[in-house]
Amino acid sequence: MNVLIVEDYRELAAEIVDYLSKTGYLCKWVSSCEAALEEMEVNSYDVMLLDLGLPDGDGFEVLKNVRKQQSKVAVIVITARGELDDKIAGLELGADDYLTKPFALTELGARLFAVIRRIHGFTVNELNIHGFSLQLQDYKVSYQGIPINLTKKEFDIFQYLVLNKNRVITRLQLTEHIWGDILEVNSDSNFIDVHVRNLRKKLDKYDSIAWFETVRNVGYRIND
Repeated sequence: MNVLIVEDYRELAAEIVDYLSKTGYLCKWVSSCEAALEEMEVNSYDVMLLDLGLPDGDGFEVLKNVRKQQSKVAVIVITARGELDDKIAGLELGADDYLTKPFALTELGARLFAVIRRIHGFTVNELNIHGFSLQLQDYKVSYQGIPINLTKKEFDIFQYLVLNKNRVITRLQLTEHIWGDILEVNSDSNFIDVHVRNLRKKLDKYDSIAWFETVRNVGYRIND
């Protein structure tokens, strides 16, 4: 999952990036309204952690612009402004959650995971597809109880395709989701295909994966 952190307090931002990176998230940090809006135009994110008191404006303006663009990114407001009116204003503008500073990183992680679950419409920490089980918080995969050894990238690809089952996911979408900033990626590289090929080989050892489809010249689709 890609997370954009919009926070001007460097020390707090560094703590959040370190904590979320260790729990499996891809993080990008910016410190201003302008940088946040520019980043949203270029890259795709699952969640934005948005501070309100930014040096070049109010975070609510970022939230307004994001929702005006009909972006599906989930937004968790993180701010020292804990007044009820601010919370109501943020939720009315389209924020998915509101976290008042100071907060424990473990609470942030729990709220983040809860928001992601709501976005994708599941209420448990496990996904099941054709006998395969994905433990979302533990990054583990098994087939009928037999553990399967996947790399982190292979797990992320499998999870993203299962979350978007019955939809064609392009190579560009996978690149943005799994590797983050597309500007830092060589678009001519076949690394996506290599990782998917390795993933399919590992899954196919346990059962036929005819449901794991390659859509020629486009991307991939997992059929329910």
